[in-house]
Amino acid sequence: MRMSEGVEWAAHACAVLAALPDGRALPGARIAEYLGVPPAYLAKHLQALSRADIVVTGRGPAGGYRLARAPAAITLNDIASAIEGREPAFRCQEVRQRGPVGASAQACKRPCGIARSFWAAEKAWRAALREVTLVDLLADAARGIDAERARALGAWFESAAR
Repeated sequence: MRMSEGVEWAAHACAVLAALPDGRALPGARIAEYLGVPPAYLAKHLQALSRADIVVTGRGPAGGYRLARAPAAITLNDIASAIEGREPAFRCQEVRQRGPVGASAQACKRPCGIARSFWAAEKAWRAALREVTLVDLLADAARGIDAERARALGAWFESAAR
């Protein structure tokens, strides 16, 4: 299974919003600046997150994006589904019914081991993504940050969220 890089950018954007003090909003251009991506590219993913009720937007001086719900209530599966959709990654094409020795539809009533294995793997993958929240990601990021970078990040967030 391959996810688009948009899932990674969207997850990082949500993590940035989760790190904002007091649930403040952040303009999309500032999120893009923080992530080092073009604003137009990120805007497409922020719109998908908005349609999935993961982020909300506001207008005016305090406008921008903020999380639609608590960081503990947003999982990586929510984000991946918002960007990639909820359709299964593996779609059985019943290949075994094709070619010169293809099986009959009657012989293929039960999914083959290949399809069952892919579906089981995707189920496990989705379950693992449902276990990781934005709170978990922030805690993990905090463990790997030194004091100087923490001060710089705090200052950037403070200036960006004004």
